[in-house]
Amino acid sequence: MSVLLTDTWSIPPVHAADPATPHHQSSSGTSPGAPRPGWWSLLDRPFQRMALRAIADDPHLLRDLGLTREEALREASKPFWR
Repeated sequence: MSVLLTDTWSIPPVHAADPATPHHQSSSGTSPGAPRPGWWSLLDRPFQRMALRAIADDPHLLRDLGLTREEALREASKPFWR
């Protein structure tokens, strides 16, 4: 079996073609706003609803979301499949 060894000093660093091009920071390979398969959202919903329930008593965070306390609690009480 042969092993390929490379001299790392001779490999030039990787740079973006255009310095104005932003570097992608995600390690998943997809952008945060990219749509995911429908079943994936079923896995996320319980965690999102627990987080919503946790901030239901903070009026500043609810105002940022544009929700009232009652709307937040109603959404948090829904089962994960709805």
